[in-house]
Formats: sequence, structure tokens, C-alpha cells
Amino acid sequence: MKKKLTTDGKAVSLPEAVTKLKEIIRDWERVDMAVLLGVDPRKADQSVRGSVVLPHGSGKEVKIAVFAKGEKLTEAKNAGADFVGLEDLIEQIQKGEINFHIAIATPDVMKEVSKVAKILGPRGLMPNPKSSTVTFDVAHTIKEFKSGKVNFRVDKAGVIHSYIGKGSFQANQLVENAQALVSEIARLKPPSVKGQYIKSIAISGTQTPSVKIDVQSVIGVG
Repeated sequence: MKKKLTTDGKAVSLPEAVTKLKEIIRDWERVDMAVLLGVDPRKADQSVRGSVVLPHGSGKEVKIAVFAKGEKLTEAKNAGADFVGLEDLIEQIQKGEINFHIAIATPDVMKEVSKVAKILGPRGLMPNPKSSTVTFDVAHTIKEFKSGKVNFRVDKAGVIHSYIGKGSFQANQLVENAQALVSEIARLKPPSVKGQYIKSIAISGTQTPSVKIDVQSVIGVG
């Protein structure tokens, strides 16, 4: 039987938070991190989004769709993309058939892909240069996402949610994945943000309470 959290709601260091979470999480549960930012997401210059390659992968099986044409379709197939195409993929999406977690597009087809922007956008699936998903380097990008690269973006409440692994991961793997994510978020701090940028951090499992993390303990960023 899993133990209960013993932090009493207090913020603890990242390693301690992971240790506490490991005591109550099951192996199959995903580990999520929530980072509250001191930004105004309504302002275009404070809409933080990006991507990071987690050192130990995400533990999640990622299905990738690639919008392209010509030889880039072959490149995508050979690199392990789960779905490739253009007009046919767009038609499937318009019918509500969305069976992928990441969408990649080459720059020359973005005009066509924009037809489904209103469908993919709210789901966080619309290809975007800021998340490295609009590129001609299709094979490399697919490899990165398959090996543990994750996209993130701040939501309307000013929070970035991202998974950083599974309950079956070793504690040091979760710590290093978390550090990589927070470090990249810190790097993307908008110049117009004044005051504290990273306001709070917490991690949780799919079916566990969250554990608060002392912001300053995460590689000294705040």
C-alpha cells in the first residue's frame, strides 16, 4: 500500500519532492510538472512556448504526423513518422480523426496546414517554428520527439504543464528531466516580464496529490 505525502503542503527541494512522489506513485502513472509563471499570457510577447529534449526521455509512446510533399514524405516515413501526407491528413483532421500527439510540417506546406489551424491550435498540435515543428529537417525532428523531446506552452492561467517521465523512472532521471524543463523555461523568460518569473513549481502523478517544489532549489532559477 502506498504511503501518504508527508510534506504537509510545504515546498521542498526538487530531489526531496521526487523522493516523496516516488513513495506514492505507481509505475504506470505519468509524472507531470506544473510551472506557474509571472506572465500575462494575453500579451503576445509574454506567451511562453518552446520545446526541450528530456535527458531520459518521457516514457510516453509518441505518435507523429508529418505534413509534407515530395521527397520529404519519404524521408518522414523512413524516419518513423506514424502518419504522413498533406491533403489526405487535412481531410482526416477536418473529420475529427486526430490520432497523433505531435504534428510536424515543412515550411512550404504551411499554407495548406493553416486550413486546420482552428482545430489543431486549441489542442496544442498546430506546427509552429517556436516548438521546432515547422522545419525541413524532418528526420532529425522526428528522431528528437521519438527519443523524448516535449513541447510546452503557457496556458491562459499562466501555467506550463508538461510530463517529465513515468513512475517507473529512477529518482535521478526524474530530477534531471525536471531540471532540463525548468532550465529551458527560464531561458525563454520574456524581456518584458518584471518581478518574479517562475512563481511556483509542483509535480504530481496521474492519480496522486501534487508535491510543491522550492523554486530556488531547481538549479537556482527563479
